[in-house]
Amino acid sequence: MTDHDLRKEAHDLDVTVWVGKKGVGAVVDELDDQLKERDLVKVKFHRSAQAGADVDELAADLSDRVSADLVETRGHTAVLHR
Repeated sequence: MTDHDLRKEAHDLDVTVWVGKKGVGAVVDELDDQLKERDLVKVKFHRSAQAGADVDELAADLSDRVSADLVETRGHTAVLHR
C-alpha cells in the first residue's frame, strides 16, 4: 500500500490516541496495542503536549518509540502505520 493510499484510508479515521501534557511517553503502550489491532492509528497532539516542539517532531518521536511509520501530519494530528 502506498503512502497516498494510506493517507486516503486515514482520512475518515477517528482519533483514538490523544497526547496531552504528560507527553508522548504516556501513550506509547496504548498506541502500541492499537497498532497491533489495526493498520492505521490517528493521534491528536493537544497544545499542552507540545512544550516548544512542533507536531512533526513529536510524531516522529512517537513513531520511533512504537516502531511505526509516520504516514502524515496535518495540523495537530498524525497518522501512524505498522
